[in-house]
Amino acid sequence: MNLAAVILAAGKGTRMKSKLPKVLHNLCGSPMLSYVLDAVTAAGVDQPVVVVGHGSDQVARQVAGLAQIALQSEQLGTAHALLQAGPFLQNLPGQLLVLGGDTPLIEADTLAGLVRSHRSSGAAATVLTAEMVDPTGYGRVVRGQQGGVCKIVEQKDASPEEKRIREINTGIYCFEVAGLFEALSLVAPINVQGEYYLTDIIEMYVKEGRAVGAVLLKDSTEVTGINDRVQLAEVEQIMRRRLLRDLMKSGVTVVDPASTFVGRKVRVGRDTIIHPFTLIEGSTVIGEDCVIGPGSRLSNTTVGSGVTVQNSIVLDSLIGDNCNIGPFSYLRPETRLGNGVKVGDFVEIKKSLLGAGSKVPHLSYVGDATLGEKVNIGAGTITCNYDGYKKSPTYIGDEAFIGSNTNLVAPVEIGARAVTGAGSTITRNVPSDALAVERANQNVLPGWAARKKEKK
Repeated sequence: MNLAAVILAAGKGTRMKSKLPKVLHNLCGSPMLSYVLDAVTAAGVDQPVVVVGHGSDQVARQVAGLAQIALQSEQLGTAHALLQAGPFLQNLPGQLLVLGGDTPLIEADTLAGLVRSHRSSGAAATVLTAEMVDPTGYGRVVRGQQGGVCKIVEQKDASPEEKRIREINTGIYCFEVAGLFEALSLVAPINVQGEYYLTDIIEMYVKEGRAVGAVLLKDSTEVTGINDRVQLAEVEQIMRRRLLRDLMKSGVTVVDPASTFVGRKVRVGRDTIIHPFTLIEGSTVIGEDCVIGPGSRLSNTTVGSGVTVQNSIVLDSLIGDNCNIGPFSYLRPETRLGNGVKVGDFVEIKKSLLGAGSKVPHLSYVGDATLGEKVNIGAGTITCNYDGYKKSPTYIGDEAFIGSNTNLVAPVEIGARAVTGAGSTITRNVPSDALAVERANQNVLPGWAARKKEKK
């Protein structure tokens, strides 16, 4: 049987106080809407539709290729929003899930369970409900004497007695498509908000004698909505705990989950240890037996196995096996390290390739450079790659030894096994196996300090 889904994502989210549509705000590195899309897909939905409104172009770009787009040009309520998806779905033989784009904690298993219950009961509509200690702000589920659902009353329209009900409407439904869009066209805005409520469909079905079911959610956390940045942070904490729990169950040690931040798309191998105050984001992939942190940030980076990264920033880079990075290193985009490379303290690497076994131990800048294998870069070395107009490359051959405080003025090439003397400024190519020294002659004036003292 066919299963479709409509995700309502047209609202502005005024309490976010943001130019960005609410559903595009990030949680653990991904827009909250993406979590909902993934959940419905994993639940078996083969035809998702996203209803967009505020910031429609931005939202549409985010879901391009993942869902069809229905435009609600004027936000007149949830029933009106669902009605906009009619042209895509009204002739579908099957069921339709409806949920909001601002409930990223919803689990695929929960949605699949709702669909199974709906199908087995033969109901026209099934509502996912939850028990709340404090139901303030939620629509209340009103049940009849036989325990069946009679209607759903929104908070602003509820009587004092109805407000005491703790069973709430989560805003997630499963409908039979047959007859749904015809019923939606009959909903009227007879409420305090003057909006077309989707919840009115439930009372309409009951009055018509059509069966309405309900499934009580075991963990109400799943339907925690996001209306402002405080709630965004609260849901981020829950999502982060989930992600870290899954990592730890897969064989990764997270020393202090409370101070560790790992993005949704990150993958980490077994027996890797993540120390506190570490941020791993984007599509980063980390191998096995690594030690990451403390105090490190890795973004969109591939890391081999047996790698150590301490107190460092690594962005859009490729790190081979058994590398040692930090403390206080900065690897900028397009850095590539071969196996066994050392990048030490206060070293910056930018758009460069370092061959296997090479070392840049401390206090150096390497940019737009290609280093062979087993190259040693002395402290204070700088590749002078920018002349104010363009970037130029530096090439250093295998086993070359660059003396401390060397300036390599690009474009320049240092041959294999060549050596540069400490303190040299190299402006011309150095052949393989050669020594290049560029210094002023040293003058020594005996007794100079004593004479200076006498003058004073």
